[in-house]
Amino acid sequence: MDLQNIPSRPIWQDEKDGKIRIIDQRRLPHRLIISELNTVDDVIYAISEMMVRGAPLIGVTGAYGVYLAFAGKEAIKDSREAGRQAERIKSARPTAVNLAWAVDRTLEKAGAAESDRRSSAACGEAAAIAELEAENSRRIGRYGCSLIESIAEKKSGKPVNILTHCNAGRLACIEEGTATAPVYAAHRKGVPVHVWVDETRPLNQGGRLTAWELGAAGVPHTVITDNAGGHLMQKGLVDIVIVGTDRTTYTGDVANKIGTYLKALAARDNNIPFYVALPSSTFDWQISDGVAQIPIEERDPDEVRYMPGFEKTGENLLMPENSPAANYAFDVTPARLVTGFITERGICRAEESAIRELFSKPET
Repeated sequence: MDLQNIPSRPIWQDEKDGKIRIIDQRRLPHRLIISELNTVDDVIYAISEMMVRGAPLIGVTGAYGVYLAFAGKEAIKDSREAGRQAERIKSARPTAVNLAWAVDRTLEKAGAAESDRRSSAACGEAAAIAELEAENSRRIGRYGCSLIESIAEKKSGKPVNILTHCNAGRLACIEEGTATAPVYAAHRKGVPVHVWVDETRPLNQGGRLTAWELGAAGVPHTVITDNAGGHLMQKGLVDIVIVGTDRTTYTGDVANKIGTYLKALAARDNNIPFYVALPSSTFDWQISDGVAQIPIEERDPDEVRYMPGFEKTGENLLMPENSPAANYAFDVTPARLVTGFITERGICRAEESAIRELFSKPET
């Protein structure tokens, strides 16, 4: 693929025709497909079918969905109908809290405007949220880079080995990413790094997307099976684990792609720091018990049963045709297994008191 033609962001409003366009992430890394979002239904489909994915990106896409409710092919005028469409968007994927946050924020902004200004108000707010998430990622990168640098100082020029899970890069987060942002920041500063990339079954967002992003940026990396992480930790080949999250409670419990909990357990058993990188928009300030209260999305079992082939429209059946499958999209890592959070405000412990203290301070 010609990387010169890759858009700099996974969602954008075209300057020429005003259309909302996205990268269809289902076809990467082998095919670059750009799709238009023209209606609320388009947005819901894009989110639910994972044409777009990653908590910050889902939120921005949902915000543009509110804009399309006011300005799309079937533009609405009634505020109650706007609220109904917003609820439809929020229900597209239940786990990522950014979606509801961004949709509600955009709807509130539009509702405060005059009726003939609501579409432009919603569009402006969606764009503002995109810029906010991009800046959050840059700040997360700067704070997280310090962790990598401190490890590098002890390794006498040897690469810092970072393990990550799923894709929490620019494809998921507008720019830079969350879990990958510290890696990019360190790489740009000349700190030697190497990333172990979990394949992240069943949709292989790590092997397909994270590896593709890191390769395009020239960051040394190796794709591994999801179950190889514990072995690498036992052998001293992992210095730090950094993952993203789709929802994190104010008490420090973390919902992320299925398999994250197992990495945290392995990291704890091998005394390896386990960090979660996230913007403030991913905190859920309403719930305290992540295991009991965070809704875990259950997706189509065929995502487990089949796997797309290279450049093929068909899919390959991986198991006996009549065998049932289960497809839990996320798991919850309890706060006790998390070393700390890397946020746009700084780094803190995974404890309610530390989280609240960090976010009670003015931004610097």
